Amino acid sequence: MTQKKDTSQKSVITISLVTALCLIGDSMLYIALPIYYREVGLESLWEVGLILSLNRFIRIPVNPWVGLLYRKFSLRSGVLLAVLLSIITTIGYGTLNGLIAWIILRIVWGVAWSFLRLGGFFTVLDCSTDEDRGKLMGMYNGLYRLGSLIGMLVGGVLVSILGIHFVSISFGLLMIIGIPLVFWFIPSSKNDMTMETGKSTFSWITKPILKVIISGLLLAFIIQGMVSSTMSIVLTYQYGETINLYFFAIGAAALSGILQGVRWGWEPFLAIKFGQLSDGRKGRLPLFIMFLIFGAACLFLIPIELNIFLWLTIVLLFLAVSTVLTTLIDAVTSDFATQSNKNTVMTYYSVFLDIGAAFGPLISFFIIDWNNGVQIIYVLSGCILVGLAYIWYKEYRVQHRFT
Repeated sequence: MTQKKDTSQKSVITISLVTALCLIGDSMLYIALPIYYREVGLESLWEVGLILSLNRFIRIPVNPWVGLLYRKFSLRSGVLLAVLLSIITTIGYGTLNGLIAWIILRIVWGVAWSFLRLGGFFTVLDCSTDEDRGKLMGMYNGLYRLGSLIGMLVGGVLVSILGIHFVSISFGLLMIIGIPLVFWFIPSSKNDMTMETGKSTFSWITKPILKVIISGLLLAFIIQGMVSSTMSIVLTYQYGETINLYFFAIGAAALSGILQGVRWGWEPFLAIKFGQLSDGRKGRLPLFIMFLIFGAACLFLIPIELNIFLWLTIVLLFLAVSTVLTTLIDAVTSDFATQSNKNTVMTYYSVFLDIGAAFGPLISFFIIDWNNGVQIIYVLSGCILVGLAYIWYKEYRVQHRFT
């Protein structure tokens, strides 16, 4: 039993680190491309916005097809393909110029990320039990986000010194390390998720699964879409383009990037800790409900002009809550998926996550233009979290009644 547990943990750690490796090139673009876009043949910032969002939109129709392919091929085959596509696209960032070429590169990266993300979900499902699913999901979420941290912080610095072409090619070559890791630690055999047959097409759709999928969409909309894209705007709106922190001044965009980087720095520890806590006797829902309420309280306070240090404390608290909520919603979804068609549930869950993340910035900026302010976005998002807390409290009451 101990040997099997160690092997399962190695598989989850491997898929996490391979995903992190493949993610560094994509994350580097979010820092470098808005500044150095002319070096790669782009002509305007709207082209940058298209390039950075295209991979999310392409994943919406691609995810179901990737889920189907994982029914026929092993996890190793799917993850290996993702690594190869990631290497090609990242080296392509350093060798190809022009809008059309970059559109193709970002479409290919969207396909690669679908294989990586679903491969990660399926690995956790395949390796976990009810006793350790939260811990392993937290481990996966925490470790793969190290790629975002390295890509944005290290990549951003290196690009300013060495140029986007050299750094992109170097990151692409670094990803080759992922190939032997996949062969050594990702299982090649078919697993039970690939053999689910004999069920009607929509038999997996139940009220709890619909709740968890819609909850994932709304959390992705708020955390990955709205907050990430509007944090620098809130800072500028309330404190100006340059923020004075007593001893030094810093730009709003730079401070926003640092805040996001801090979150990715603590994710490996925080996600694992709270994922493990959710494996306890009381289950995940009480913890999930509590952090939904904490998150709502933070969102209500963020658009209020407070002392800058108090405001930063609230933002950091919300980012910590975001880490916990992301881990818990993934784990709750995995729990329901094990009781149904695992492949289909996780595939459509991933689709709805991408829908939320893709439309979050679009709807947020539309509301800002229409309302000339950001308060309504954060108040509305806080109300959504309160509503989710109430819905899941009712679900917990139903489950508790029959246990």
